[in-house]
Amino acid sequence: MKIVHVASELFPYIKTGGLADAVGSLASTLARDGHEVSVFIPGYSAVFAQPDAAAAERVLRLKIEMGDTFVSGDVKVFSPCPNLNIFTVCREEFFDRKGAYGNGERDYEDNYLRYIFFCKGTVEALRLLEMQADIVHAHDWQAALMPLLLRHAESRHGATLALKTVFTIHNIAFQGLFPMRAFFRTNLPDELRGIDGLEYYGQMSFMKGGILFADRVTTVSPRYAREIQTPEYGCGLDGVVASRAEDLSGLINGIDPSVWNPATDAHLPANYSAGDMAGKAVCREALLKKAGLDPAGDDVPVFGMVCRLTEQKGVQLVLDNREFFLKHDCRLVVLGSGDKRLEGEMRALAASRPGKITLVARLDEAMSHLVEAGGDFFVMPSIFEPCGLNQMYSQAYGTPPLVTRVGGLADTVTDIDENPAGGTGIMFPPTAAGLRDGLKRAVKLFADKTTLAAMRERGMRRDFSWAKAARAYMELYEAAL
Repeated sequence: MKIVHVASELFPYIKTGGLADAVGSLASTLARDGHEVSVFIPGYSAVFAQPDAAAAERVLRLKIEMGDTFVSGDVKVFSPCPNLNIFTVCREEFFDRKGAYGNGERDYEDNYLRYIFFCKGTVEALRLLEMQADIVHAHDWQAALMPLLLRHAESRHGATLALKTVFTIHNIAFQGLFPMRAFFRTNLPDELRGIDGLEYYGQMSFMKGGILFADRVTTVSPRYAREIQTPEYGCGLDGVVASRAEDLSGLINGIDPSVWNPATDAHLPANYSAGDMAGKAVCREALLKKAGLDPAGDDVPVFGMVCRLTEQKGVQLVLDNREFFLKHDCRLVVLGSGDKRLEGEMRALAASRPGKITLVARLDEAMSHLVEAGGDFFVMPSIFEPCGLNQMYSQAYGTPPLVTRVGGLADTVTDIDENPAGGTGIMFPPTAAGLRDGLKRAVKLFADKTTLAAMRERGMRRDFSWAKAARAYMELYEAAL
């Protein structure tokens, strides 16, 4: 099958979150299974700093209509493995910048231009390269105009560019909302400006376009597919999503065992497996040392957390439980950056107990692996979570997760109290009191080494691989065709 993915991130070339991991793992898994896979991403300068991308060859010179003007660009391609080609849609003005979406303080004001150009450039590349895709699979708001722009190009040129289109909502909270003047740059028919098209309360919504005009719509867990059809979680698009309920699927993401496997992980000071856990103690000691924390005995639990410091990730719930971390004999390692207020409060909490709590306020791939391996518990109190990956990483690494009962977390973690024979984690409501209860349960569980060991082993033996997840996507593609 010829499959084309279109996304704004792709691991290991450009990553700000789980989108990059999901697209990278799905694409490479499908390629290993023998499918002809292409991935289109923006030509960020950071991409070409990677060794295999540095040799990318230009295959097209683009001239893209953007409103009443034409904008030029290039398409470059490289192939990191058999059956997988990565195409970059390049224009220095748009993508030769330090950040993918913003400068760290706020989003770039011309993001609508950048990603309209990216989508239109991808469509034009599909046409000029005569790729004749079976499936074009677009991801999140940055690529959400693909289904609509693709069908519009087909009608203009009298050609078939793809048999079917799929759009995946990775996080409905980020919708690509821009002033309606952005619509002019799409060159789409005026009838698509209205409420039955891209208009959303006087603005233009990229994501609404993907939801309405793709042949199939997916999101990244079954529970989240139900949640986003409700006002509580739909972020204003619940009615739009509900209108596509018959074409909506919730498919769990997976994890790449070639990257996330404690038995082979090169980022760890010692490897270990479900059958031989000795290396986990080495990782625990290394984590405490690297984080600058005091040593912790077998009766002192180490809590780890890796996330963007945002309201969504439940960082405020952790701060609301500062007394727990201050009073109990435990350690807390937080890796991540984000909202300046939350980051400042977390930094102040760490400064108040420097040997007990630490904040590592940066993106650090190696450190994230060490937190997963060296922690006794992984804290993930998201207010909402479409799928989540860290709760799967933590189970694979024998680090039981503490998670809220939302979205993909509820689909991938089994509560130890509700199912003592099958539990792999601790679940609670997305409130400060809920997290407090979860932390207390973790402390009690930590003292029961027999139950904890069995729980760790169950988590490590679960199959969260992309081989399993990719099969679900292939079934979707085949059903669509």
